[in-house]
Amino acid sequence: MNAHAPIKRPLNVRLATPRGFCAGVDRAIQIVERAIERFGAPVYVRHEIVHNRHVVERLKALGAVFVRELDECPDDRPVVFSAHGVPKSVPAAARAREMLFLDATCPLVSKVHVEAERHHAAGRLILLIGHAGHPEVIGTMGQLPDDAIVLIETVEDAREWRPKDERPLAYVTQTTLSLDDTAEIVKVLKERFPDLPDPHKEDICYATTNRQEAVKQLADGSDLVLVVGSPNSSNSVRLVEVARRAGAAQAKLVDDATQVDWSWFDGVETVGITAGASAPEPLIQALIAAIRERFEVRLSDDPGERETVTFKLPRALTA
Repeated sequence: MNAHAPIKRPLNVRLATPRGFCAGVDRAIQIVERAIERFGAPVYVRHEIVHNRHVVERLKALGAVFVRELDECPDDRPVVFSAHGVPKSVPAAARAREMLFLDATCPLVSKVHVEAERHHAAGRLILLIGHAGHPEVIGTMGQLPDDAIVLIETVEDAREWRPKDERPLAYVTQTTLSLDDTAEIVKVLKERFPDLPDPHKEDICYATTNRQEAVKQLADGSDLVLVVGSPNSSNSVRLVEVARRAGAAQAKLVDDATQVDWSWFDGVETVGITAGASAPEPLIQALIAAIRERFEVRLSDDPGERETVTFKLPRALTA
């Protein structure tokens, strides 16, 4: 032992439960991996399969080619649609070109699509609570004609939007929103439109719900909360917002340990760590290792919801 080595100060590190990959993300990544195994490289993927830079780079190394639109894909290679879902026009175009395509849309996103179609068939105008430009919102709006869905992004939108006709209303939501923000928007809409029906089952997915509840618990008593996730990951960004609202003095989003500014730890006695649903566990473990290099870590796992959900892979990859 080096007698001159500096003494590390103690630091409590709390890990959220659950954290990291959800069943929909795990399924989507497996679809790309299995497609490469079965059909060889390259396999094309329309948009990022999930919103995490490290996942995308690893799949690129295996032979995945990520493109923005279907017209960038050759007819004779498989194409995978991302976990966020796609407008109906995309698989229709793939069928017209007789392409082999695999749909990695999260089943919980598909549930929202089915719900929107049901409301449309019943003659209702659909209010979609979500963020403009997000692939999931684009996919959901693309399930129906342009005049069938209205996007509501904020409480202010909910207060100011005015219907143009007498159609009855219904609402659906993006699956990765802040539970609290969404509840505020729904409250305003229901005050204005008392007959607005609730979804048969909550649209915000179980993984988003569980991770937000876990980060609220983590924020209570943590001086600093680190959320591992990419900045284009909606659910990861929401975790930072939830942590701040729940009382964390600091909450930061980092893609990996290299993005940590160690001055954040000045005066910190307890740091909480969680990860968005598209962030792999090795990134969390690498962050803990980097913290151990600088502090005498006392590591603990917060109690939380244990997730056992799994989703089946497409038949084309299992038959």
